[in-house]
Amino acid sequence: MATTDRQATTLALAHALSAAERGLAVIPLSRTKLPALRSPHRHDPDPALPPCHGECGRPGHGVYDATTDPARIRELFAAAPWATGYGIACGLPPYRLIGIDLDVKSGTDATSALRELALRHLFTLPPTVVVLTPSGGRHLWLTGPPDAVIPNSASRLAPGIDIRGAGGYLVGPGSRTDHGVYATAPGTEHLVPAPCPPSLLRLLLPPPRAPHPSTHPSVGNRGQGLVQFVLSAHEGQRNTRLFWAACRAYENGIGRALRAPLIDAAVHTGLTEHEARATIASAARMTGRRP
Repeated sequence: MATTDRQATTLALAHALSAAERGLAVIPLSRTKLPALRSPHRHDPDPALPPCHGECGRPGHGVYDATTDPARIRELFAAAPWATGYGIACGLPPYRLIGIDLDVKSGTDATSALRELALRHLFTLPPTVVVLTPSGGRHLWLTGPPDAVIPNSASRLAPGIDIRGAGGYLVGPGSRTDHGVYATAPGTEHLVPAPCPPSLLRLLLPPPRAPHPSTHPSVGNRGQGLVQFVLSAHEGQRNTRLFWAACRAYENGIGRALRAPLIDAAVHTGLTEHEARATIASAARMTGRRP
């Protein structure tokens, strides 16, 4: 490893430990901003099995490895000596961090879009931590209430505004990537993440969906369990969970009856209806059933 990489890893670890002291759970990141440790299950024989969230005890589960324990953080960085950054898990106590990612790529002006949302919905962003990205974007750190689960989303509010919520992470200040260094904006270093304005929080929450009418008397608890399995998916595992649940549904003879509730559940987690229908159709073909 080059000396500069060793220095970047040392600095990233120091920043990660400092963040953990403030109650922020962290994981090591590579220069690509992805978790530095690969999944220990990447060679498992059955990729359709329910995903492991660290229950196996091995590192490599992405944001589910996030911790504030200094000894554990050092272990994770020791296992990933190529790490040059760290990620901060969102949605966890005590802050229950919500990240507002304002992008400037592809000609978008996310800052103006957020300003227009604020005017339209009558909220004011409070002084809070702001992290500057190498591309010229900004990450605004806000906090959410204990009973709110904010999903991750990309450009749902407006073009260029991405949201990092439960199951997501933000690149921490001091991290070095292929494109540069993330840094706290001047004047915000001493701040703590501010509470998300209620009007903005309502925009970030998934829209309430009316319960789907009973689809078939044979669906029963098994079907409801599969729907809940999809509903609990985080970004990065939504298609996998939907595919697995749909396969089990078709194998148990309730695929067609459970199709609509599974689509509703997948859309609730952030997939588009088109993506959900395509995934369920793939599961039907895999199990030899008709969609």
